[in-house]
Amino acid sequence: MFLSTPIIPCMLLEHLFVQDYRNILQADLDFSPKLNCFVGKNGMGKTNLLDAVYCLSFCKSSISQTENLTIRHGAECYQLQGSYRNPMGERTVIACVSKNKSKQLRRDGKDYQRFSDHIGYIPLVMVSPQDTELISGGSEERRRFMDIIISQYDTEYLKLLISYNKAVQQRNALLKMEVEPDRELFLMWEQTMADTGQKIFEKRRALTDRLVPYFQEMYSLIGDASEQVSLSYTSHAQRGDLMKQFEEGRGLDRAAGYSLHGIHKDELEMDLDGYPIRREGSQGQNKSYLVALKLAQYRLLKESCGKRPILLLDDIFDRLDAVRVGRIIALVSDNEKFGQVFITDVDRNHIDGIMEDAGCDYKVFTVQDGQVL
Repeated sequence: MFLSTPIIPCMLLEHLFVQDYRNILQADLDFSPKLNCFVGKNGMGKTNLLDAVYCLSFCKSSISQTENLTIRHGAECYQLQGSYRNPMGERTVIACVSKNKSKQLRRDGKDYQRFSDHIGYIPLVMVSPQDTELISGGSEERRRFMDIIISQYDTEYLKLLISYNKAVQQRNALLKMEVEPDRELFLMWEQTMADTGQKIFEKRRALTDRLVPYFQEMYSLIGDASEQVSLSYTSHAQRGDLMKQFEEGRGLDRAAGYSLHGIHKDELEMDLDGYPIRREGSQGQNKSYLVALKLAQYRLLKESCGKRPILLLDDIFDRLDAVRVGRIIALVSDNEKFGQVFITDVDRNHIDGIMEDAGCDYKVFTVQDGQVL
């Protein structure tokens, strides 16, 4: 069970304005401080509304990497505006406008010079069908998962990542040159990779050490208590000095045309009962595993940021039995442990039944053809 802790305040999204975002023509919505449910058939725009909330926290879509695809077909730009109440009770407005490959992000009418300065101001955790890539996808997906968590509570982390990734790109460009590059150039970029990579490694290792016990606790609460889940973080940095690895591996890297060693190869192993879940897990076990992992992320962020994140649950009920669904809703509806929650579902009667059983405040919005009725 959770240890007894003081109630941590949350960042509440009180009002959301959406215009021309994906298939949403326009929406002007007031929310419950606890549970908010978007109901409608598949393809109607429920997920797009959650994505708009996500964008106001991360300055980008959780669905599309291409900004133009986020603008509704036929429109010139999209506009998002969220009115939040912070833990001190003060209200703040976040606005995002994207037009002609140019995006502006404002807080209370003032432009951000760097989007990275906004990350972590409104902590957020999203559970979505795309999370299956954490299990079935490549190691890049799992590194991104770690990066998203750390960057919300550690302002230095994104700067380290940007610096490291730039150095890797520059080193790779040298490795691809037909003529032998200047050794001093190699040493310059490799030193940057070693310095920033070591710090990134230490932060990822610390994250994993903190996350594992929360994850195991969450899985025992929503899954099968007899099953054991675990995470293990592996990195080339565990083998010793990174700079030495870069220098010694330069010949092989030249042959390959890219950097074979470094924290850009880090892995987060995901196991169920001692075996990789990607090979052993059923659909229900995989879903429970991912939900527990994201709820563990929520708890860690809550303690690290000093405020409860917004929680987005997209298509959370798919592939889960009624017992596990009930456990999840009972958890997230607890006012002491979780703050504001947004949920999508296809069945209004289903969602009403679940929420009434939970006995908490909730609000339902029906979504049809990109409009909220």
